[in-house]
Amino acid sequence: MKTIGLLGGMSWESTIPYYRLINEGIKQRLGGLHSAQVLLHSVDFHEIEECQRRRGMG
Repeated sequence: MKTIGLLGGMSWESTIPYYRLINEGIKQRLGGLHSAQVLLHSVDFHEIEECQRRRGMG
């Protein structure tokens, strides 16, 4: 199985549906206890909000 990369959304909550769909697809295709090999990178939304606030955007 190949490893895929997943860039998370602006919050961890917005990433959940994509992660779930990927793993449900693997489970359906391979069965058993298989799950996707995923490298997940998500951002800390606090840092984004802080940058927006400093620039007068938030």
